[in-house]
Amino acid sequence: MAHVLDQVSLSKSESLQTLVENRTSYTLERCELNVFETYTESYRVPLTFNDFVITSMLRGKKVMHLFDKKGFDYFPGQTVIVPPAVTMKIDFPEATNVNPTQCIALAIDQDQIKKTIAYLNEFFPKEGSNEKWLLNYDQYHFYNNEEIAYLINKVIRICSERSKEKDILADLTLKELLVRIMQTQNLNILNSDTHNPNHNPLAYVLNYIKANLNEKININSLSDKACMSKATFYRLFKRELGISPNDFILAEKINKAKVLLSQPGGKVASISYELGFSDANYFIRTFKKIVGITPGAYQLQVANQLIH
Repeated sequence: MAHVLDQVSLSKSESLQTLVENRTSYTLERCELNVFETYTESYRVPLTFNDFVITSMLRGKKVMHLFDKKGFDYFPGQTVIVPPAVTMKIDFPEATNVNPTQCIALAIDQDQIKKTIAYLNEFFPKEGSNEKWLLNYDQYHFYNNEEIAYLINKVIRICSERSKEKDILADLTLKELLVRIMQTQNLNILNSDTHNPNHNPLAYVLNYIKANLNEKININSLSDKACMSKATFYRLFKRELGISPNDFILAEKINKAKVLLSQPGGKVASISYELGFSDANYFIRTFKKIVGITPGAYQLQVANQLIH
């Protein structure tokens, strides 16, 4: 489930400098928050920053062209990270006065990023001697999880308020945001079909979980498979992937449930049993908490999409 950011108030029409990527900036000591708004259809609009940038959509739709690759749709609930001095080329196929796009771009001082990564590698080294904390530019487009959405909202709030301590508060929040992004990237890489699970005990465990979603999986068996104590395994999993093993198992079961619910004749009770839930009510509550709607409502939504 993608977590959509809080919307920022749109600029008053009389204060707009341009209808394409109108910019409002808030400059702090180690970062700059830019809010961009576009009110008219336009294509291949270039945008470049000298610093590393975290961009997140707030309203509307863009098509983003990056690294000379095929353009991709960009919606609220998604984030894109861009290295320094790389040009984004952006299309606004649906932007109008009544349906503007709005996006934030958070440019972060390179020194701040280097210090955060060096700190992690020194004090919280990753499992495996060759594994280092880093920002992975192959994983540049992803859905916001709850923590990333919360932290970006917090940075926007800190940057736009007038408080004496906003530089220090922004600093602390940006460090945590960078850590959360790297954890999300770690999870996406280890969880991908292309990663070799034999090279990393956590990747091996993730593969095992996905292959045994119909079982009741407990942490003791997972820590045994990773050849670690239960406490070490739990701590390492949470630190490197930003999610507890139990939450990961639940999220994977719910992803599988969505696939099964999309198939004709899928019954909620039998799917809940198939995925190892102790009872259907617990499955329904868990599904609603993670997806936002009940399994029955999800089935209706899928059926309506097929009709249209």
